[in-house]
Amino acid sequence: MTRPIRSFLALVLMIAATAVQAEPKVGAPAPNFTLPSQDGSPVSLADLRGEVVLLNFWATWCPPCRQEMPLLDQLHSRYSPLGFTLLGVNVEQESELAKQFLANEVPVSFPVLFDPEESVSELYGVPAMPTSVLIDRKGNVRYIHHGYRPGDEEAMQNAVRSIMRERT
Repeated sequence: MTRPIRSFLALVLMIAATAVQAEPKVGAPAPNFTLPSQDGSPVSLADLRGEVVLLNFWATWCPPCRQEMPLLDQLHSRYSPLGFTLLGVNVEQESELAKQFLANEVPVSFPVLFDPEESVSELYGVPAMPTSVLIDRKGNVRYIHHGYRPGDEEAMQNAVRSIMRERT
């Protein structure tokens, strides 16, 4: 391969690498964002500092997401009185599909936010649905999980419990 071609390919790879947002590293600060909730009010991650927060990126077209939703709702119900917040981040362009799904198929008690332009999922470098990101009280990413298979909820619950025990 000639030197100009190698240089060109190196430049293309550098541009591609910067165009794709990498997910935050465990231990790094969680990127802040604000998204609208089901009732239209804005929810900002910065406003939840001091709580343990689980972001769950999902879509109605994703069968594992659908399967995981009731289990996430149980996790939210169990730990929310102790300073835990679960935010479901729906990534569909048509938010109405998610609203119908939540109203008719799987109602949940945790807040659901809408990211129709996928700006927050890009900010978090979400590679697959569902993706969960657990954030500690100081605002740092502590645990990242991609996908869902039955039994994964135990590892998620253990991670939540462990971080909930920590004091700032």
